[in-house]
Amino acid sequence: MNDNSELLHPLRIGPLTTPTNLVLSPMSGVTDCAFRTTVLEASGRESVGLLVSEFVAAEGLSRDNGKTIAMLRYEEVERPFSIQIFGADVDRMVRAARMVEEVGADIVDINCGCPAPKVVRRGGGAQLMRTPEALRDIVRAVRAAVSIPVTVKIRAGWDDSSRNAVDVARMVEDEGAAMLAVHGRTRLQLYSGEADWDLIGEVHSRLSIPVIGSGDVVDARGALARLRGGYADGVMIGRGAISNPWIFGQTLAMARGEEVPEPSTVDRVEILSFFSRVLAETKELRAYVGRLRGLACHMAKGLPGGAATRRVLGKATTAPDIERIVREFLLEGRRFDDHADASHPDYGRRVQAITGGNVAIDEQSSDGEQSSDGEQSSDGEHSSDGEHSSDGEEPADAAADAGRPGTASMSNVA
Repeated sequence: MNDNSELLHPLRIGPLTTPTNLVLSPMSGVTDCAFRTTVLEASGRESVGLLVSEFVAAEGLSRDNGKTIAMLRYEEVERPFSIQIFGADVDRMVRAARMVEEVGADIVDINCGCPAPKVVRRGGGAQLMRTPEALRDIVRAVRAAVSIPVTVKIRAGWDDSSRNAVDVARMVEDEGAAMLAVHGRTRLQLYSGEADWDLIGEVHSRLSIPVIGSGDVVDARGALARLRGGYADGVMIGRGAISNPWIFGQTLAMARGEEVPEPSTVDRVEILSFFSRVLAETKELRAYVGRLRGLACHMAKGLPGGAATRRVLGKATTAPDIERIVREFLLEGRRFDDHADASHPDYGRRVQAITGGNVAIDEQSSDGEQSSDGEQSSDGEHSSDGEHSSDGEEPADAAADAGRPGTASMSNVA
């Protein structure tokens, strides 16, 4: 294999230097502390340049909402670590940014890419692409309020008639942002079509601060192709990391010309067990089981017999049952095709036998994952206060929740 190690290099974000230019994208309901540390466990610390939290509502933080504050949790091994906040009110964004700095995060990131209707209606997320003056005021105020680097994530624009990413990017740089991430789709595109990496490249050519490209990077080859093309200083990896948390290590190995490690069935079982352990420390039981189920479904996705296994996993309601089903499928070669056929007259009995009698027939969607797919409900949001909605990266299929109320405070989230 060819040596392309020069494609991977540190990023300079204000006074910070990252290990590489590969960034874990913020994903609502996914990139919490448990998932981020799972990525590090799978890929290794040296391959992941920067970890970014799921995006956090400035309104929730400014009101001292327990669920929202719990989302600030991180582990020291994650450094350098960024917390992304969203909102439209300058004062609330300033207070939220100060809280981010107080808990010890290395970077505060401002979300300007979320396309969720409720977030947009309140003036936040991608709506800020339509009101650059409001975005300017937010970036300026936040930059003045904190001493840690301030970064921004934007979209290509609102729609094809207003692809203003270049102008917004230059304004953000002028206001003191230390790095910019660009998702190459407009707000109206949501996640359809392809990300416009030519536009990302144009933004990159106009700025002196690091520019990170986002959109459609789902494997190591794709990540290196974007870097080789000179489109950006680094790439964000989102949905590709959900089913394959080894993707950062694979990208590093491919860049070095080394054999690309493919996770074995044992690796998949072990990483699910690791995720289960760290998740149990931070989530209440219902949320814990839902998130574990979501990752388990991804572990089975794309494998022979995986669709049926996912449907059976969707009926399991305890963590031990979920882990056992995955072990039987991956390590023992068990196939669940007959058991997952809902039209079979013995379907209910068969599923109960697999799940030890712990079964919820109607709670999950037909593909074995939660009907709320961890990123968006029917309107693209999770909670009434807008704390959990899409972040403008990629739709994620893992289960989600807002965290356990009261598990973190300003004194112990770090």
